[in-house]
Amino acid sequence: MDWFTAPDYWLSRLVLQRALAGVYLVAFLTAALQFRALLGTRGLLPVPRYVERVPFRAAPSLFQLHYSDRFFAGCAWTGCAVSAALLAGLDARLPLWGGMLLWLVPWALYLSIVNVGQTWYGFGWESLLLEVGFLAVFLGNDEVAPPVLVLFLLRWILFRVEFGAGLIKMRGDDCWRKLTCLDHHHETQPMPGPLSWFFHHLPRPLHRVEAAANHVTQLVVPVLLFTPQPIATAAASLMIVTQLWLVLSGNFSWLNWITIVLAVSALELPGDPPRRVPETPLWYEVVVLAVCALLGYLSYHPVANMVSRRQVMNRSFDPLHLVNTYGAFGSVSRLRYEVVVEGTADEVPREDSDWREYEFWGKPGDPRRWPRQFAPYHLRLDWLMWFAALSPSYAGSWFGTFVERLLEGDRATLRLLRRSPFPPDAPPRYVRARLFRYRYTTWRELRETGACWKRTYVREYLPPTRLAGVAHRS
Repeated sequence: MDWFTAPDYWLSRLVLQRALAGVYLVAFLTAALQFRALLGTRGLLPVPRYVERVPFRAAPSLFQLHYSDRFFAGCAWTGCAVSAALLAGLDARLPLWGGMLLWLVPWALYLSIVNVGQTWYGFGWESLLLEVGFLAVFLGNDEVAPPVLVLFLLRWILFRVEFGAGLIKMRGDDCWRKLTCLDHHHETQPMPGPLSWFFHHLPRPLHRVEAAANHVTQLVVPVLLFTPQPIATAAASLMIVTQLWLVLSGNFSWLNWITIVLAVSALELPGDPPRRVPETPLWYEVVVLAVCALLGYLSYHPVANMVSRRQVMNRSFDPLHLVNTYGAFGSVSRLRYEVVVEGTADEVPREDSDWREYEFWGKPGDPRRWPRQFAPYHLRLDWLMWFAALSPSYAGSWFGTFVERLLEGDRATLRLLRRSPFPPDAPPRYVRARLFRYRYTTWRELRETGACWKRTYVREYLPPTRLAGVAHRS
């Protein structure tokens, strides 16, 4: 079938596949380095406890069949190894069917992790990586030209990511309609980056331009992805520029990067196939057509969600995360709150006790410590601490256990932190948490104090707490 493939997108496919393999590598590395404290046998939300109450059909996962910390680590590091092999182009050296099976491995492994990841993996970019990763299985390798339908479905995902986000903003918060959301967003976003302070202090008229440009990029430009070239390439290029702007202004894990990966599917990049391409195998055409038909059928749910006045964001409609809905920042916080966790070795906790603050890698703490760039690496605990500051209900399932692990001096938990004021073999006697309001300093305050944040005490978040029935060392 001549219409089945698009030889002009040979280089676009190559760039997309290598970039996607890079995102996979970061995702598996994040899992390998953080799972023990978050999901392990003694984690804040242990996988064994989760799979006891959730059936396999609701959350298909290898860990439904067997779990141990060693097995999880093996799966995560295997995912790293396979992702690195794909990044190096191993799939291009295999037969077509072998390359497809190789791409299937990271998808199955990451699906297994996400489906037992609970609140730690409740972010839209987890489902987005799985949806894109599943389609990547059918993109083919050097033995075939890129299939037109798979490229179309990748653009369809990008359309849903951007258009869905645009709709939820217009419906969710009047500051998007008034073009004032960016007066607050750079200051109140979950994890600011090293340039976020400067973005916040841009002139307010420029913030209006940012907001208006966001609406154009998310509500108008996505439609142009389905127009003839070179318009589609121009639309995708504009989306890439917008995503790079977001990369500079914050830390949004790999959300921006995988959106850029999707935009590559619409770029018509110059380049010739490495060799003469044989005729596309019939079995491959049948498989691709069947998969595309299935995904087209499943797309009913995200379309219905987009047109609904009760649009929801970041939701999966099937346990395999094949087709999902996306969207973020439908409402923007006007004030920033942070939970500051402290410990003391004093026998009796008093207000004037020697309280020492735990420092996190990414979330604001010490007002003088400037934010760093971590994305695309995902600091899961730091992100959940932002939600915990919005409401204790977001942290009800894990915060108490987190405090308990600090009181125990649990080494895996302490490795999630930038600095603990207490060594593992001499944990604090008491831990407390207090809620502060944070705001960016002004230019004058920055010059006078060197601090990028100014914080004000709001209230007690958790009173001084100690382990029950445990004798502490003197």
